[in-house]
Order: sequence, then structure tokens, then C-alpha cells
Amino acid sequence: MRWCFLTISLLTAGYFLLGGCATTPVSMPQMRTAGPVFVGTQNEELVWERAVDVLHEYPFEIKRENKLAGVIETEYKVGSGVLEPWHKETLGWDARLESSLQSIRRRVIVNVRRDNAGYFVDVEAYKEIEDLEGLAANSAGGATFQETSPLKRDYSLVVGQSTPSGWISKGRDFALEQDLLNRLQTAYR
Repeated sequence: MRWCFLTISLLTAGYFLLGGCATTPVSMPQMRTAGPVFVGTQNEELVWERAVDVLHEYPFEIKRENKLAGVIETEYKVGSGVLEPWHKETLGWDARLESSLQSIRRRVIVNVRRDNAGYFVDVEAYKEIEDLEGLAANSAGGATFQETSPLKRDYSLVVGQSTPSGWISKGRDFALEQDLLNRLQTAYR
């Protein structure tokens, strides 16, 4: 009896913890974020540099900056898991657990719009999950010598995945947007 209960408990826990993208909903409920942040200054450099500084705190690398269009775009950043608490872009225990079990990446776009009285700073954060064609069997053993076979000189070893990964959009990451907007509001005070 005890053996049966333990087996059922382990199978149930394995289903919920290791189910991957087959058990996650396709679309998450979307929350509204408080934004954009209004900055009451005429100093464009101050507004721009503090926005870049906040992005570097998370740490996102800047991909493109265009002051004329008022856009700051970041590179994709892989979501941090449970064992990386020093990274700030993954918010909450559930998101960190999801990032530990499923490859997730995020990117941020900051829009700076001029107004007569100052600037409006708005944030858009996008989240994507990895969609592999099949099993990703990356091992260090492909480039090592085998003891049972003679030495072969093969200079065209395949390193890494044989096909590029696909990514599925999960929409906007409203928790990250809200956190960035709060941090921007604090930085502009």
C-alpha cells in the first residue's frame, strides 16, 4: 500500500514539474500596466541615459538606440532560473521555475516620446519560449577520442544543434514591464 502511494505521488509530481510546454497554457491572462511614466524635464540626455542605466541594471544589452525615433531596443536575454537570483529580469518564483525547466528569452523596447511639458517613457517587454524540432542531444562526447576505435581525422565535426531553434512568442511580459516602469519612475525622481 505504501509503495503504491509513493509511486502515484512521484508520477503526479513529475507530471506537474517536468511537463514542459505541453502543460503550460498557450495564452496567459493579460494585465494592464501603469504606464507610460511622465518625466517633467526638458533635458533629453538625462531621460535617455537613465533609461539606458535602468536597462543595464537588469542586465539587458542594448541592441539599437535611435534618439530621433525615441526607441531603445535590447538584445534577447535568456531568462534566469532558480539558481540565478542575482538576475532581475525574471520576476517571481513561478517564472524562475519556468525558466529553469523551459528555455525562455526576453527582450525590451523602451519608447521615449517628447511632450510640451516633458517626456513620456513607455516599456514593452516580450517573452518567447524555445521550440525544438526534436531532441537536443548536445554532448561533449562527440569531440572526444574513443578508446575502442582507431584515430580518425574528421575536421567537419558538428558542434551544437544540427538545426536552429525556433521560438514561440508568449506575448508581453507584464510583470517585467511593471517592474521596469517602477524602477524608471524611481530613477527620474
